[in-house]
Amino acid sequence: MHPPLTIHRHPMCAEIIELFQKCHTDHPLGKFFGECTDLKFKLDKCFRQEKALKRKANFEESKKLKERLREYRIQNSETMD
Repeated sequence: MHPPLTIHRHPMCAEIIELFQKCHTDHPLGKFFGECTDLKFKLDKCFRQEKALKRKANFEESKKLKERLREYRIQNSETMD
């Protein structure tokens, strides 16, 4: 199962999404018998890569926020003394 295939939410996978949807349109019965399976595997791989990139970006942002918070605490502890 994959997430909803909206291109604006998955710009990195837009081309594969379009090909996958076209395959389903072109092969209404064949899609049930593996006609679009290769595209499905490519789409799943693209979603995993996209998710990994987002996770990495979130981790980096979290590290920056933690560092700013630490610096803020150090500054406030100096002014309170």
